[in-house]
Amino acid sequence: MKKTFAVYGIGYLVLLIVVLGLMYVHPKLELHLMLNSHHSPILDTFFTYYSILAEWPIYILALLPVFWKEYRLTIFFGLCELSGGAFLQLLKHLFSSPRPEAAFEGYHSPLPVVEGINLYSGNSFPSGHSSTFFVFFTCIALLLAYRYRHISEQDHQKRFLIGLVLLMLLALAALGAFSRVYLSQHFLSDICVGSIIGFATPCLMFYFAGEKILKLKKNEIE
Repeated sequence: MKKTFAVYGIGYLVLLIVVLGLMYVHPKLELHLMLNSHHSPILDTFFTYYSILAEWPIYILALLPVFWKEYRLTIFFGLCELSGGAFLQLLKHLFSSPRPEAAFEGYHSPLPVVEGINLYSGNSFPSGHSSTFFVFFTCIALLLAYRYRHISEQDHQKRFLIGLVLLMLLALAALGAFSRVYLSQHFLSDICVGSIIGFATPCLMFYFAGEKILKLKKNEIE
């Protein structure tokens, strides 16, 4: 289980180190401009609609296991989203940091915007959309790693394919988080912390409560 999921976990840690490095090297507003230096009509459309996935389509997808009477899978996602979301909202109202629209007022460079996007001004830190994206795809990654936990060390082809799928799930989560920066709804620091919450919550939930929620055995989780 741990070895299979390690592909997703290590991939996330590498991505997190890169993001933290960018945040350390570049000032907040300059970094936002740098990340928004390549806009195009195709990317504008893609990120506009991809970002919407975290507002309601992901929740519809999380309900699909119910149709196969796999209620525990939907319950697992729901508990992860509720617990992570509650902590995230606490941080949002604790920090009440300005979003890019407010932070760029009076700045020497204009805020990069996408036409048709309604920009918000407050409660920027951390990003709720980013957390939701990472909760959803991390849940899938954990369940997939559990499903294929007994892959033989000699079955290199299957291990490679599962690892590739896990990295694709990570890429989908990261794209969702980045969409919030591209749309100038959040800063990189906002989506960074949102992703940490979205990644850590399912991992902790699976480790400490997976036995009860998913009716697993402790030795199988480990």
